[in-house]
Amino acid sequence: MENSDSRSISEIESEQQASTEEAVSLAKNLEFDREVFAEFAVLLDKFTPILISINDNEKLMDRPSVQKAVGSIEKELSRAKDLIEGACSRSPIKQIEVVTQELGRSLGLVLFASIDAPTEVKQSIAALHRELMNVKFDTSFTPSPSPSLSPSPSPCANHGPRPNKESGFVSEQDSFINEIEEEKISLSIDDVVRHLKCGNDEEFRLALLVLGDLIRDQVIEKERINDEDIIPILFNRLGSSKPHNRLTTIQILRILALENDENKDKMTDAVCLSVLVKSLARDADEGREAVGLLSELSDISAVRRRIGRIQGCIVMLVTMLNGDDPTASQDAAKLLVALSSNPQNVLHMAEAGYFKPLVHCLKEGSDKSKILMATAVSRMELTDLCRASLGEDGAVEPLVRMFKSGKLEARLAALNALQNLSNLTENVKRLISSGIVVPLLQLLFSVTSVLMTLREPASAILARIAQSATILVKQDVAQQMLSLLNLSSPVIQYHLLQALNSIASHSSASKVRRKMKENCAVQLLLPFLTESNTNTRTAALNLLYTLSKDSPEEFMEHLGESYLSKIVSIISSPESESEKAAAIGILSNLPVGNKKSTEALKKLHFLPILISLMSSGASSSTTWLEESISGILIRFTVPSDKKLQLFSAELGIIPILVKLLSSESSVAKCRAATSLAQLSQNSLALQKSRKSRWICMPPSADTFCQVHDGYCVIKSTFCLVKAGAVPPLIQILEGKDREADEAALNALATLLQDEIRESGSLFIAKTSGVQAIIRVLESGTVKAQEKALWMLERIFRIEEHRSQYGESAQVVLIDLAQNGDPRLKSTIARVLAQLELLQAQSSYF
Repeated sequence: MENSDSRSISEIESEQQASTEEAVSLAKNLEFDREVFAEFAVLLDKFTPILISINDNEKLMDRPSVQKAVGSIEKELSRAKDLIEGACSRSPIKQIEVVTQELGRSLGLVLFASIDAPTEVKQSIAALHRELMNVKFDTSFTPSPSPSLSPSPSPCANHGPRPNKESGFVSEQDSFINEIEEEKISLSIDDVVRHLKCGNDEEFRLALLVLGDLIRDQVIEKERINDEDIIPILFNRLGSSKPHNRLTTIQILRILALENDENKDKMTDAVCLSVLVKSLARDADEGREAVGLLSELSDISAVRRRIGRIQGCIVMLVTMLNGDDPTASQDAAKLLVALSSNPQNVLHMAEAGYFKPLVHCLKEGSDKSKILMATAVSRMELTDLCRASLGEDGAVEPLVRMFKSGKLEARLAALNALQNLSNLTENVKRLISSGIVVPLLQLLFSVTSVLMTLREPASAILARIAQSATILVKQDVAQQMLSLLNLSSPVIQYHLLQALNSIASHSSASKVRRKMKENCAVQLLLPFLTESNTNTRTAALNLLYTLSKDSPEEFMEHLGESYLSKIVSIISSPESESEKAAAIGILSNLPVGNKKSTEALKKLHFLPILISLMSSGASSSTTWLEESISGILIRFTVPSDKKLQLFSAELGIIPILVKLLSSESSVAKCRAATSLAQLSQNSLALQKSRKSRWICMPPSADTFCQVHDGYCVIKSTFCLVKAGAVPPLIQILEGKDREADEAALNALATLLQDEIRESGSLFIAKTSGVQAIIRVLESGTVKAQEKALWMLERIFRIEEHRSQYGESAQVVLIDLAQNGDPRLKSTIARVLAQLELLQAQSSYF
């Protein structure tokens, strides 16, 4: 016979059904012992619906124990068929009886391994099992031989209850079953008890299997089970047994627990429950059986009380609840529900990441229970995933209700819990929709002493809520917060300043910012620059930075030299980078053309402070700081003030600007390129001609510049070539980001001034700049395209460049003429004319 292990379960089941039907058909058609075989056929016929129900239960059929048991049924059905086919003049009634009982035992193994199968399936299996085990055929009549059969000896005369090698039925499962049949005959209940108590692993295994048969066949009475202390014995062996014995032990305990409450009571002491809890973390099958038994025991209050105290139990139950095994998950859920009647268990579940019982307590529990749960949430180290889970399970709404209508202790617990939950954006939306903003503001305005403890968490929640643009629909929220600043403690001031900055920073908050400044927000905030509390001072600086972006001239009037000096001192002191960035950001927003502020900053030695910051690498990880510094440097490089440029260059500003060209920030790159362009505009006028008669000592050959045809020194002529700025400028054009294109082109364009156009074009071409400029025509902004066309027109005045780059440029130029901005067409026409393409393509113009 083919080994069952090599076939799928469905194939085995199909073959078993076929064997059953064939055996039934043969039994019904026999000409002798018709009554015996008819009865046998009726019994066999009952296997078909049971096999179908087992086969339909995929989870059940996935278990090796069930597969082996089903395999044994297949072998017994095959023997039954062979027995019927070989029936002859001597009626094989005794063999039929043996095969029937063997089928019953095989079915008993299926029942034993199917403890958590649907009730109706177990009932049908158990009923047929009992019927098969108790069958007795009537042998009082004489068989009538069939005339159609030969009187020769029956080929099945040697059939017995056990297969032999010649019959080809020997397997591991057969050996296992045979071992039980042989030993069971001589194994008394006393032997079973003795093996259970002190037998070795194999003896214990056999005793368990026999005990299972005895219980299922109702051979052993419950009084005997009690008298022999079977349940304590099983629990005593459970902790030290091998895995397969542990699984069988728990399955037997589950059967005993289902029989009566007295058996359950014997399983409720702490030692027994601790042993079962250990099984939760073991093999998946063992864990499934253990949680099933614990679930069945959970209707006893002592069990619920004791299980919750066992270390690690609730964590393992939550793990099983979220696992892939639906049966174990269902039993774990039932057990967790039973345990949730104890508030401490609910807290342990929450610590394990299962929050539904806690949320239920917040909604339906007593006032004391609600306070306990809210306090727990406030103290938990929550991950964003846990915050999301609490929010989705509905924790926010009952907490808001507690804050609105509870007593002082409840309100404080609720606010602290909400503060912890408000770190997640989704929960902030829930807070706003729950209508908490107005009550929070009312609380902050309250002067009642008993409510003062509530104001700090309330202000912290407002700060989080303000991060959502939804807050802008609440009229005058920002103005109310401003009015609270001077009436609050440092902690509350810090949270209010954070909230105000979040509100003012929203892209649609221009009206709010304007109204804040109309209500003297700048004058109110400037005194915070002298605040000793670093957090509060930083928050005030951040808000001032946000407000300084609009109407900088007006902001400068409020600032004055005294506060300007304070800001510079903050930047020069060893404070946090975030504070320095905010202070530098404020100064970067001041009008570049305001000479008064520039002179004040010079007097405060501000430029050396900035250069020192950049040279030390302090801004290497702070994009905002780079953007702010590069913005301020534009002020110190304005082309109309050569003295200021020389002052800045002498201090070492140019290497800093070149370094910023490689920043990760497009804004910083754009601003640095703008400063270099401003400096380079004056390079031609500042360079020293090699023909000058006034040079006493000729400069070094290293200082000679091909582009400017003279001697260039970085600190005195601001030469882009000598500063090494050209390659990083071209790299900006070759990159994916387009924001800094125009500024980079403006800087490179200073090398194409009339006097140095040819040498500048040659240098740009040598550094692969022409192709980069053409690339801007394909994807740059209109302003950048306009500048690129101006540069190409100058570069293509040289025949060599037209010959080398004209072909690659003309495709882009023609496409731009057809699809580009109309403002560019006249410049495109000039460049196409240079390339001698205008006449051929004149229809485009």
